[in-house]
Amino acid sequence: MNSPLSNLKSQINKRPLRVGFDLDGVLLYNPARIARHPITIVKRLFFPKRLHTFYVPQSEIEKLMWRVFHWSSLFIAPGFNQIKEMSHKGLIEPYIVTARFDFLEPDFNTWIRRMRINDSFKGIYLNKQNQQPHIFKEQIVKELKLDIFVEDNWDIIQHLTQTTKAKTFWIYNIFDRGIQYEYKFPTLKKAVEKIKSY
Repeated sequence: MNSPLSNLKSQINKRPLRVGFDLDGVLLYNPARIARHPITIVKRLFFPKRLHTFYVPQSEIEKLMWRVFHWSSLFIAPGFNQIKEMSHKGLIEPYIVTARFDFLEPDFNTWIRRMRINDSFKGIYLNKQNQQPHIFKEQIVKELKLDIFVEDNWDIIQHLTQTTKAKTFWIYNIFDRGIQYEYKFPTLKKAVEKIKSY
């Protein structure tokens, strides 16, 4: 019996797959994402009401700390060039969907220039209204009618799985490797290889 994912191409009448990619931790290699696990533990123990929400920086010092934290996105992840190649061949329509807040736009634009996306990506989406990241991504996934969304945050994966029709591919980190999930991958390159097989 074929899985729903294996039949994805036929379900969309052979048009290019619409695939969304998160930025930090997905298209950009970010070793700091391993901090997600201890942060979740702290929230569960001391801030249970905030377990399913993300903190939005308000003060200038908080925004500065967020800017410094995002410097941990070090380089473009292996697999990125394959995404561009697949786009040029008409196999996928890729989109960048990042929940970065508006004050991170200058750094975001710097990365977009470095990535030289040119006409490879069909659109880029930044969280300029500072919405909760999972809500913002849910809205964009639905608006674009994405077939697949590639994300590294487990909380967002769980939310999108429940609220959208997209297949959510999870780039997990070493601390989360024990979590059982059908579409999980250790790297962007592995996720792209799976997308390429459709």
